[in-house]
Amino acid sequence: MRMILLGPPGAGKGTQAKDLVNKYGIPQISTGDILRKNLADKTPLGIEAKSYMDKGALVPDSVVVGIVKERLKESDCAKGYILDGFPRTVPQAEALEAALADMNTPLDKVLSIEVADSELIERLSGRRTCRNCPTGFHVKFKPSKVEGVCDACGGELYQRDDDQAEAIANRLKTYHSSTAPLIEYYTKKGILRAVNGVGDMSVILDRMVKALEG
Repeated sequence: MRMILLGPPGAGKGTQAKDLVNKYGIPQISTGDILRKNLADKTPLGIEAKSYMDKGALVPDSVVVGIVKERLKESDCAKGYILDGFPRTVPQAEALEAALADMNTPLDKVLSIEVADSELIERLSGRRTCRNCPTGFHVKFKPSKVEGVCDACGGELYQRDDDQAEAIANRLKTYHSSTAPLIEYYTKKGILRAVNGVGDMSVILDRMVKALEG
């Protein structure tokens, strides 16, 4: 099963991707992770990417697609994979499609996790993170026993800058302008399946599996 997971910030793609990894035994591929690995390993593509990053420029789509293509050739992708966080734009999707055609491995499905902006704002603005350990909380859905104090280590809980109201609004605006057009793009390809991303995680997983296998 070769798939892409689409969804706005706060839709829960990370958790949902892990559920699909466990269900299908295929890897979750994050472009951020593989870019960092190429940088660390000083691969030719990693060196090229670094040359742009050192100048404060965006890494060109051609380089990112090249890195993704090399990752998809690895043995653990033989049964499929979940692309998470890529593509982010229609030009990236077109470049990815050309790369997959070259490999003779077209996409099977694209899942679009749908959550209303009002729900996303509530999810993101309520998140709290411990300064000392990776434990996360939410003022409504997973509050700490003592307000502002981590249950796990007693550290201070804080709200990340990108979870502030203005930052959330900007993140959603970027998603709707740059990434949401992918929904129409893959709908025209006949491989997009929309999934309601609100509810218990086990229920959402059932919806995703039905969308993939239906």
